[in-house]
Amino acid sequence: MKALETFSDADFRLTILRALRLLAVISVVGALVLWWKLGWQSSVLLLVGAAISASGLWEWLRLMTAVMARMDQGGAAKPMGMVLLGFFVRLAATVALLYVSLKALNGSVYALAAGLALGVFALTVEGLRLMKAWTV
Repeated sequence: MKALETFSDADFRLTILRALRLLAVISVVGALVLWWKLGWQSSVLLLVGAAISASGLWEWLRLMTAVMARMDQGGAAKPMGMVLLGFFVRLAATVALLYVSLKALNGSVYALAAGLALGVFALTVEGLRLMKAWTV
């Protein structure tokens, strides 16, 4: 067991990357099951939701890495303009992707919602694993 005080930026990065890997595995398995049960439209909606969720986790990793680097370096840190611009561009792309996928595909909206929720689920699982490994 490790002490929580030794939790580092690298540990944070590994946690997010493990959550992304778990999200990818669950998404592929879920998409195959949905394709079999509800058709390809619902399967694609699940994958769209999972991709949006994964991009949110990736963007969170980028934002937190930039913030932590800025805190570590003090006043000599690089400006965060490009990171924030990327965040808002991803947000706009997410809204557009949601709109287009709901208009173009006649699948289950619940599959899309499940795909969006998979990121929260994967992050929760990794957070629980982290708490188990880092308890004093």
